Amino acid sequence: MDFDVIVVGARPAGAATAMLLARAGLRVLAVDRARFPSDTLSTHQIQLPGGALLRRWGILDKLIESGTPGASSVHFDAGPAVLRGGYAAHDGVDAVYSPRRTLFDALLIAEARAAGATVEESFVVEGLTGDGQITGIRGKLKGATAARTITARLVVGADGKHSTVAKAVRARAYRARPPISAACYGYFADLPLKGGEVYTRPDRMVGLWPTNDDLTIVYLGVPVSRFPDVRRPESFRAAVSAPADLRDRIAAATLVEHVRATTDVPGLMRRPYGPGWALAGDAGLVMDPITGQGIGNALRDADALSTAIVATFAGNQKAFRDYHRTRDAARRPIYDLTARFAAFRPDPAGEILFPAVAEDPAQVTRFLGVLTGTVPIRDFFSPVNLRTLVGTRGLLRLLAARAGVPTSR
Repeated sequence: MDFDVIVVGARPAGAATAMLLARAGLRVLAVDRARFPSDTLSTHQIQLPGGALLRRWGILDKLIESGTPGASSVHFDAGPAVLRGGYAAHDGVDAVYSPRRTLFDALLIAEARAAGATVEESFVVEGLTGDGQITGIRGKLKGATAARTITARLVVGADGKHSTVAKAVRARAYRARPPISAACYGYFADLPLKGGEVYTRPDRMVGLWPTNDDLTIVYLGVPVSRFPDVRRPESFRAAVSAPADLRDRIAAATLVEHVRATTDVPGLMRRPYGPGWALAGDAGLVMDPITGQGIGNALRDADALSTAIVATFAGNQKAFRDYHRTRDAARRPIYDLTARFAAFRPDPAGEILFPAVAEDPAQVTRFLGVLTGTVPIRDFFSPVNLRTLVGTRGLLRLLAARAGVPTSR
């Protein structure tokens, strides 16, 4: 075998997986069709659990030193109420980071190379080799005439939601959800922030987060039917200016690059392993970007999958199965919550819940923990916690509102 592991895709899931496997002493090749630094559509957000992994791996300080600001507080305008608070520290990290992908992806690739992984950029994978058991890849550098076959004990697909690896092995898909929203974002100068800002309305979600070069990324999520109305710079600016707090600030700011926009935001889970192959990041599980989970999920997959690979090579036949089960158990709650946000369906329960949360700083912190992935969704929305927030009568009203049953005060 030429390598122990070939990783197809060298963005966060792939580069981090290659880095961790190389640090474990394996012979690793990572390939990607892009040449870095390279931009890509992204939420940018590294939620607290992802930041904690970067800190453990010795990378977070390098990201901060590169000029990536953190947002440790959030202004969450839910319409019926405004929540203001900060994140509770998680494994030494108390801020969300939103780096430009040209910087972050290149940083992870540098770390993979420093760990001993071989990284080939501008490499196009044309197919996999092996009959039943995957034994390698076939592909070539852009511009080359002849394809090469490279062999390995395992091929990891970390090549995104349209994964070549997943398609080649016919990885089973389940819990699929078609795109129901559209995502747009732009970078603004002269739009200072004190933390993150989120504005939810019945027909849109607007998010503002600090990024590199003193810029602010402004995100807009809308129902997919509104995509033609908001994708152009003028209509995008008008749409993100709708919340009253933003109108004058957006008008005074400068859009410095073109607006990025897409409707290619499905929800999908895939079986992430089989004979000679495994999946990580969006190749194995992807969700609408409206909750900003993608990069954090990629880093957590890299951490868990690299551990499973090392264990499998050492003879643990259950390691990949455990990786699959643990991933799904951890992601399904936020996967379902994300789908609810992306549907932009009226939620009268929010008119009851959010004003109560806003009155309790500790509950604001817990709610922000739900969004960043440090507080289990089932704990925050448990009957016990909801009763604490709104009382027994309020809990009954919440349940009735969710069920669409009219109530009287």
